[in-house]
Amino acid sequence: MKLRIVIVAIALAIAAGGGWISRGWFADAQRLTEERAARLVVDAAMAREADIAGVVEDRLAELDANERIIDRGIIREIQQPIYRNVCLGDNAVRLLNDAAAGRAPDTTEPQAQMPADTAAAE
Repeated sequence: MKLRIVIVAIALAIAAGGGWISRGWFADAQRLTEERAARLVVDAAMAREADIAGVVEDRLAELDANERIIDRGIIREIQQPIYRNVCLGDNAVRLLNDAAAGRAPDTTEPQAQMPADTAAAE
């Protein structure tokens, strides 16, 4: 009788220990699944943000290239004599010369009188 009680107690202890260990394994598996899912979400977000950053960087590089091309075009216009002597008026030449020299336009000088025919057009 004592032997049966001891065997039953040992069996219960083994069952309780096995249950406790398997419950720990189950909880660990759940935590691992949650961590893997969170890692996948973070990796997807980082990849999406990297794609967006690449697009923005490419666009900014294009804008920077456009800015350089526009600056070169203005310098060419100033250097060609036909623009200085024939196509542009005195004020336009002055503005282009100021831009080429990197100066702000001088707004303190009085502007030329408007032609008489523009008042009638209004």
